[in-house]
Parts: sequence; structure tokens; C-alpha cells
Amino acid sequence: MRYIRYAFLGVLAIVLVAIALANRSMVELKLLPPDIATLLEFQQSLNLPLFLVFFGGIVAGLLIGFVWEWLREHKHRAAASERKAEVRKLERELKKTQAERDKDKDEVLAILDQSA
Repeated sequence: MRYIRYAFLGVLAIVLVAIALANRSMVELKLLPPDIATLLEFQQSLNLPLFLVFFGGIVAGLLIGFVWEWLREHKHRAAASERKAEVRKLERELKKTQAERDKDKDEVLAILDQSA
């Protein structure tokens, strides 16, 4: 399985390098459309190779998706945390109850009861 993963990553790297080499031409990215830029008298632009625009879009999409999913699953993590705290509380109560029940018993019998 490890070799399949390495083979997949190798093929992916070759494809990404091929895309980068095929799209080396420079493009100008502008912050605002020309009409709005003239209205606000503000325009920011940046010259980048086209493959960086592609890869930047992919990375930005992945990051937005991961954050969105993390926020969406918050309620499930909170519920699991509450249940975990409740289980710990109930386990402490059980040990306390067992200790009170076994305080007058012989130590060997108390140990046998706890293991069962």
C-alpha cells in the first residue's frame, strides 16, 4: 500500500510540474474592475505566472473547505465532549459507590467484586 501511495504522489508531482511548465506566461491580476477602480481612484495589481494563479486557487479552495467543515462539525465535537465529561463523572460516582459498599467487606472479597 505504501508503494501505491508513493507512485500516486510521484504521478501527481509529474502532472503538477507539467502544468507549471505549460503555463509559465505572466498574467496581471487586478484587485478591482476598471470602472470601480476609476470611481474609487484606487487599483492594485500584481504580475504572476499563470500556474501560480491556478495552484493558489486550488490551495485557497482547500483551505476554505477545511475551515467550513471544521465549523460545521463543531456541534458534534461539543456533544462528544459533553458525553465524555458525563462518562467520567459517572465512573467517579460508581467508584465512590463501590468503595462505600465494600468498606465493611474483607479486602480480598472487595478486590474480587471489583474485577468482576
